[in-house]
Amino acid sequence: MSDYRAPVQDMRFVMDELAGLPEIARLPGYEEATPDMADAILDEAAKFTGEVLAPLNRVGDTQGCKLGPSGVTTPDGWKEAYRQFCAAGWNGITSPAEFGGQGLPDVLGVAVKEMLCSSNMAFSLGPLLTTGAVEALLTCASDELKAIYLDKMISGEWTGTMNLTEPQAGSDLALIRSRAEPQADGSYRVFGQKIFITYGDHDMTDNIVHLVLARLPDAPAGVKGISMFLVPKFLVNADGSLGARNDAHCVSIEHKLGIHASPTCVMAYGDKGGAVGYLLGEPNRGLEYMFIMMNEARLGVGLQGIALGERAYQQALAFARERKQGRDAITGEALVSIDRHPDIRRMLLLMKARVEACRAMTYYTSGLLDRVHAATDPAEQKRQLYLAEFMIPIVKGGGTEMGIEVTSLGIQIHGGMGFIEETGAAQHWRDSRITTIYEGTTGIQANDLLFRKLMRDGGATARVVFAEIQATAEALAASSRPELQTFARSLGSALKAWVAATEWLAANAQNGYSAVLTAAVPYLHLAVTVTGGWFMGKAALAAAGHLDADAGDRDFYRRKIATACFYADQLLPQARAYSETVQAGDRALAGVDDVLN
Repeated sequence: MSDYRAPVQDMRFVMDELAGLPEIARLPGYEEATPDMADAILDEAAKFTGEVLAPLNRVGDTQGCKLGPSGVTTPDGWKEAYRQFCAAGWNGITSPAEFGGQGLPDVLGVAVKEMLCSSNMAFSLGPLLTTGAVEALLTCASDELKAIYLDKMISGEWTGTMNLTEPQAGSDLALIRSRAEPQADGSYRVFGQKIFITYGDHDMTDNIVHLVLARLPDAPAGVKGISMFLVPKFLVNADGSLGARNDAHCVSIEHKLGIHASPTCVMAYGDKGGAVGYLLGEPNRGLEYMFIMMNEARLGVGLQGIALGERAYQQALAFARERKQGRDAITGEALVSIDRHPDIRRMLLLMKARVEACRAMTYYTSGLLDRVHAATDPAEQKRQLYLAEFMIPIVKGGGTEMGIEVTSLGIQIHGGMGFIEETGAAQHWRDSRITTIYEGTTGIQANDLLFRKLMRDGGATARVVFAEIQATAEALAASSRPELQTFARSLGSALKAWVAATEWLAANAQNGYSAVLTAAVPYLHLAVTVTGGWFMGKAALAAAGHLDADAGDRDFYRRKIATACFYADQLLPQARAYSETVQAGDRALAGVDDVLN
């Protein structure tokens, strides 16, 4: 099983050239994100994740978590690694300084998160959920609750969870039955059961802060009657010390395909009289607040797919360079390493190109969120927010689907050894398989892109993106490099396919609801494919600029251009097929009931 080495050089290239870290560092509040600071953070994070977390990845997979009388216990080394993680300040790298965080931009923090996910995805899920909970509290918690909980959550002393799903209420949260009864002291008693709660219980911290969706007694039906409550595992005394155990308990943990070391809990609230909870924000606005956490989580889950793809690529490349089999197709040399076989090289480049394209779109989106937070002009803030929100389902849907396909390719490159657990190749696929499901399935991401992002402003944000892609295609066409001119034609053709599909959806949105819903996921794949080509084109232009200036690592920049051109040749042509599938609508579903019988 190969070691993990964070791709720091590529991360830094993407942050600087594609996400705009130098410009973001000049925005108010982000002045400390200097080049020296960025280098130091990436280097230290690479060291911690490679030396501390990566070796525990296999340990966690084989041992898993266990539920006993005192609660959930994590695998060997987990608690010690978490203490090191918190002591180094990694948990609060992007959180506000006023609550103990470092206040650094998301575009820098996202690289650290990727390293955490690549090195040990099961470990990374706890901090991911805590970060999302912190964002929710910053948005809607009272000053009193912020003072009690935020410092300890940002430091990592306490962790956070999100509690949405119930046995009868999966993606349809209108079916939630958990309830909250008001008390004379202003608190609430929460009753109900939640399932699939990541890190709902564990032994790494002495308190866990649950954010729970529940209904008030007079709540209207449906999603408009959902409120959000803060329910701690242990109550907190006036002096900040921990008090009595709350009536919130893990009653079982799931036995899963992957991420074995991440405890997925069934949580029971109120079995012994009611769990004490505190209303967050206004009544009946819980789903709105939870989506703050959800958007943070969706971006993070998209990153998980990228991170696992990177880990699988590194392992497959190392194996292919060591494994000797067959003859060289060109020279006829016998018993060569399999990375010299054309199909293996194709698969390796497919893994590399797809990971790099999705990394770029994710870091770019994080940079947009930084600009939203720093913006002082409301119009500019709205423009950047709409772009970021347009990108989030593309990142989540694209990154996770890519992660599954790339980790599967990693198994394929290993051949029969990939099917053997001891090599570790299968774990990456097993861990990645959940990512297209939780925090909203691929179908939910596709519907979100269409109905909440594309159509809410009549396609105005999409047209901004289309114009940016067109500008990149024109810059590629103007290059003196023939390979970039070829790239320009591929990108231009793919953009036309995306525009045509978008126009078809707009024309059918009112009278062809079934057709639009049928086309949603193919449209998402189309958006991911073309957006990836956009960023690979921008990367090629930036790399060519460095080569022309004879600056930096020339071999690195040559590889960037070669990988981008591979994407243009092998992946961008798929855009036309996706566009045709979108425009076919639901006609292939006619009579499908008979087919399914």
